[in-house]
Amino acid sequence: MKQVTNTILMIRPVTFRMNEETKVNNYFQEDLDLKYSEINAQAQVEFDAFVVKLRGVGVDVIVEDDILGQDTPDSIFPNNWVSFHQNGTVALYPMFAENRRRERREEVITRLEKEGFLVDGFMDYTEAEEEGYFLEGTGSLLLDRVNGKAYCAISDRAHEELIVEFCEDFEMDPIIFTANQTVYDQRKPIYHTNVMMALAENFVVICLDAIDDKHEKKHVLKHLKETKKEIIQITEEQMNRFAGNMLQVLGTDNQKYMVMSEVARSSLRSDQVKAIQKHCKILSSDLTTIETCGGGSARCMMAEIFLPKKLKKA
Repeated sequence: MKQVTNTILMIRPVTFRMNEETKVNNYFQEDLDLKYSEINAQAQVEFDAFVVKLRGVGVDVIVEDDILGQDTPDSIFPNNWVSFHQNGTVALYPMFAENRRRERREEVITRLEKEGFLVDGFMDYTEAEEEGYFLEGTGSLLLDRVNGKAYCAISDRAHEELIVEFCEDFEMDPIIFTANQTVYDQRKPIYHTNVMMALAENFVVICLDAIDDKHEKKHVLKHLKETKKEIIQITEEQMNRFAGNMLQVLGTDNQKYMVMSEVARSSLRSDQVKAIQKHCKILSSDLTTIETCGGGSARCMMAEIFLPKKLKKA
C-alpha cells in the first residue's frame, strides 16, 4: 500500500468565484472587489503556473477542463467529490452545497480510463445527500493508507455515520474528533479536516490547538504516535494561512515534495521548514486568488490517483 503518488487530477476552472453556497460554513472564504471574469482569469493564471511547477519536478498532472455553463465555482477542488484507490475503486462523495454536486462528471472517470488507469468498481455515497448527510472526500478524510487509519473532524460536511461506513468499506480505523477555529470570538467547526492537518509518509503537519477537547486531542496523538510519524505542530494563525492544507507528492527519481501555497510557506517558522525538509523538499506556488475566494488551497486542488494501470496486451 502506498501513501504518496506521482499522479494527480486537477480541474482547470472556467467560472471560479466565491461560492455563496459554501460560505455559510467555510470561514476561510473572502470576497474580492473584482468582476467574476477577472477573478476567474486570475485563478486560471495561478492554476496554470501551479501545474507548470508540479510538472517541472516530475509530477504527472492530468488536467481536465471544467465545463462552461455548469456554474460550478468550486470545481477547482476535485478531491471533495472523488477519490481513487489502489485496488481500482473510485469513491464518489455526497456534497454539502447543491451547486458542488454538479462537479461530479462521468467523463472525468472516462478520461482516466483512456489514460490507462484501471477502474474496477465504485463506492457511491451520494444518495446520502437526500437525507442531508455529507462526507466531502479527502477534504474531510485524512487517509493513512499504509496504516489503515482515517482521521476526520466532524462538521456539517462530515457526518459520523458516513465516516464509519466509509471505514468499514475500505477496512480502515476511524479516528473521529472535532476541530474548531475562532470566528468573531466564537469557536466554530472547521469545515474540512485537511485545512488543519496534512498527513505525509513519515510526518504530519497539524494544528492541535484546533482540537479543543483534551481527550480527543490525546486520542489523535495516540494514533499518530502509533504510526511513528513526526508531529509538526502549527498555530491557528498559521492554519488560517493554509499551512495545514498541504499534500506530499512524488516527483522524478522518487523525490518527495510537500506541496503548499506561497502564503502557507511564508507563514512557517524556520524550525518548521527544517522539520519538513528532513523528510522531503518543499514546493510552493502563488494561489492567493484561489485561497481568498475559494477558501481552499494547494491540497484541495489535487485529487490523488492511486488507481492501478491496465495491463498492456501482448
